[in-house]
Amino acid sequence: MEVSDCLEFDHIVIGSGIAGLSSALYLAEAGGSVAIITKSEIDECNTKLAQGGIACVLDKADSFEAHIKDTLYAGAGLCKEDVVRKIIETGPEVVHELIARGAHFTTRGELGEKTEKKDFDLGREGGHSQRRVLHAGDITGEEIERILIKSCIKNKKIKIFKNHISIDLIINRQAGQEAKSCAGVYALDRDNKIIKTFRGLTTTIATGGNGKVYLYTSNPDIACGAGVAMGYRAGAKIANMEFIQFHPTILHDPKIRSFLISEAVRGEGAVLKSYNKRGKLVSFMKKYHPMKSLAPRDVVARAIDSEMKRSGQECVYLDITNHDEKTLRRRFPNIFKKCLEAGINMAKDPIPVVPAAHYSCGGILTDVNGATEIAGLYAVGEAACTGLHGANRLASNSLLEAMVLAKLSYQDIYQNIEIFKDFFRKAKVSKWTCGNATDSDELVVISHNWDEIRHFMWDYVGIFRTNKRLQRAKTRIKLIRNEIEKYYWDFLITPDLIELRNIASTAEIIIDSALSRKESRGLNFNSDYPERDVKMDCVDTILQRKF
Repeated sequence: MEVSDCLEFDHIVIGSGIAGLSSALYLAEAGGSVAIITKSEIDECNTKLAQGGIACVLDKADSFEAHIKDTLYAGAGLCKEDVVRKIIETGPEVVHELIARGAHFTTRGELGEKTEKKDFDLGREGGHSQRRVLHAGDITGEEIERILIKSCIKNKKIKIFKNHISIDLIINRQAGQEAKSCAGVYALDRDNKIIKTFRGLTTTIATGGNGKVYLYTSNPDIACGAGVAMGYRAGAKIANMEFIQFHPTILHDPKIRSFLISEAVRGEGAVLKSYNKRGKLVSFMKKYHPMKSLAPRDVVARAIDSEMKRSGQECVYLDITNHDEKTLRRRFPNIFKKCLEAGINMAKDPIPVVPAAHYSCGGILTDVNGATEIAGLYAVGEAACTGLHGANRLASNSLLEAMVLAKLSYQDIYQNIEIFKDFFRKAKVSKWTCGNATDSDELVVISHNWDEIRHFMWDYVGIFRTNKRLQRAKTRIKLIRNEIEKYYWDFLITPDLIELRNIASTAEIIIDSALSRKESRGLNFNSDYPERDVKMDCVDTILQRKF
């Protein structure tokens, strides 16, 4: 396999969702040259699929204190309050900067209300005490991605490398010691089958989530946990990976895969229902939480899973037939259209839904500025663990965090730029070597291991966990990981092999994290430890590779 010469930029950003594109823009606008490395097309990311919106205090009836309180409650004693406060209080500033770039959000006037046209139509979602979710219909992520891509393409300081899949970070360390600094990343140019070396003063991981570790997910195919896996291999600390959020309401239809029914639908009054013994659809959430269908996501996901197991049904139903068709088409145009494709009219028919892996609250451990303990290495967005989400992400806080961290990280980078320049001058960067690797004629090994991991992660490390299930998963992943690593070094790498390696590594991190937490808290429910242990409040699960 061909290896290219070193490509040098001031800053390297891995990922092209809201976190990556925002980071690139801030860095470029400060004067630095930026390479954006993205494994597929630039708009292939979780951000584009986000329906709900950005949780942000923009209404006079709301307050920072109320938003902070809601976030801390959802986070189940694991949030870092100073981080929560900083991100929430910075929110309005970055939202208005996004609007200044050209992003358009739905106003109350556009929905026919007699009000100032500039007044935003703020939605309410599970766990929120106020209406504070800024949205663009039900395609908020698509609107944000559109304007950020447009801005990045216009900026001459930014160069976009699409169809490039990152392999490993370039780390400077002395033998037997922890990482000193990050000098860049090796990446595979998928189109030309060339390994490229990207070198920079800083490297920002913005690779998104890891939903494809599970059999059922709302995430796109690219969400393989690459950032966490690369960070772990490099020696970065990984935090709280046992807290995987399962979105309660994914459309249950064999023809339509991974389509999310936004929490905003419940925010507008939809009620979760299941069939009782007499064959009648009845609401059930009052048995599980006082907020009923607007309870936090972990509660709702477990309740749905429990109802499905109790009744033997394949799904439950989301009923919003209390609204007329005109209102629903206007408020949820994309969801309404997708439901019609499945033969469902939201105004007349309840929507069949099931839970699916959706969001990782854990990730590469960073401070509130996205900085890791490895000099020059930053992580933002879902790949990072800042302490905002704790044990359970409050709905729509993720887009907020991604934008705020992009701004705070660029500010931190330029405050420390002379340090990074010094590391850059001293760093020794070697070209990628393929060694004695040869082409493989056993690609079935990759597909088989990929499928097996996703199946046992769903069965054993899902919404409900037990020690026995986790140990089964650990036994399997150890065998598979050993097999993958041998395969990795013996054969020439391919995009599928890189992603399988990352999925396996991320899966093992999730399993090890879940095994180490001897309690149930937030998104981690283990029936062998069904109660929350107050001694574990504010105690993170930290994993770090030993060298």
